[in-house]
Amino acid sequence: MLLHILNIIAPVFLIIGVGYSAVRGGYFADNLVDGLMRFAILFAVPCLLFRATSRLDLSTAYDWRIMLAFYSAAAISFTSVCLLAWSVFKKNPGESVAIGFGALFSNSVLLGLPISERAWGIDNLSTVYAIISVHAPFCYLLGITTMEVVRSDGRSWTATSRIIITAMFRNSLMIGIGLGFLVNLSGVEMPQILTSSVDIISNAALPAALFGLGGVLTRYKFSHSLGEVSTVSMFSLIVHPSLTLLICYLLGVDQSISRTAVLIAAMAPGINSYLFATMYQRGQSIAASTVLLATTLSIVSVSSWLWILS
Repeated sequence: MLLHILNIIAPVFLIIGVGYSAVRGGYFADNLVDGLMRFAILFAVPCLLFRATSRLDLSTAYDWRIMLAFYSAAAISFTSVCLLAWSVFKKNPGESVAIGFGALFSNSVLLGLPISERAWGIDNLSTVYAIISVHAPFCYLLGITTMEVVRSDGRSWTATSRIIITAMFRNSLMIGIGLGFLVNLSGVEMPQILTSSVDIISNAALPAALFGLGGVLTRYKFSHSLGEVSTVSMFSLIVHPSLTLLICYLLGVDQSISRTAVLIAAMAPGINSYLFATMYQRGQSIAASTVLLATTLSIVSVSSWLWILS
């Protein structure tokens, strides 16, 4: 069992480690990381999500119990960390929301997809893609709305709505998912030459993204706010998946399906948590440290969850 789990997660984190070491050692220039990540996030990963959603069986992929379990657990984790940051760590409301966003936004694409693919097989990822398809809209809607409500220098509701819509629908991942749904619902048969081209780019998505993620992590350092960083990491890696598992159990979800959602919930906070903090200029150092610490700790925590779910 231990060897099986190691075979699932080791290649994923090894690629991240190679990217980290290559940039840290000067073998891959830091400025090239931005270009690689832009290719992955703006082109390759959207093609991957487009390919998946265009072929997704919509009648079976969207189980309301799975979606309720995953996103209610995410919302509880987000709210809890916000309150802890405000009441225990004495952060101002805006900074508390920025810190809490790390417990809300799991790295479902760059970590969740490759690990799930290796754990459950490429033909058993419909639940993963269903969760990913609404991940960014849900998290940005909840995070931005909460931030705009609590911060003292908030914008008007009209401006807030504009920001929320822009953040959700200018996101390249959402564009790929949206186009995939259009093809899926319309039943249009795409030309072979086009699907083959999309497949070629899609095949480069996860290797490029994982290598680039390793390079990006070289820019982050642990801050002095170890209490806040540890709290967010704990909620992201332990509380969120535990709540997802509990709610799935209470709703009677079959284990073969619920384990997929639990594993995605167990992923470390994504880079989007740092981008969210940067967008509002609040809690950037804590968000960056959380991404680094939680991603490192997830080597152990994801292994543990795979053992539990098996």
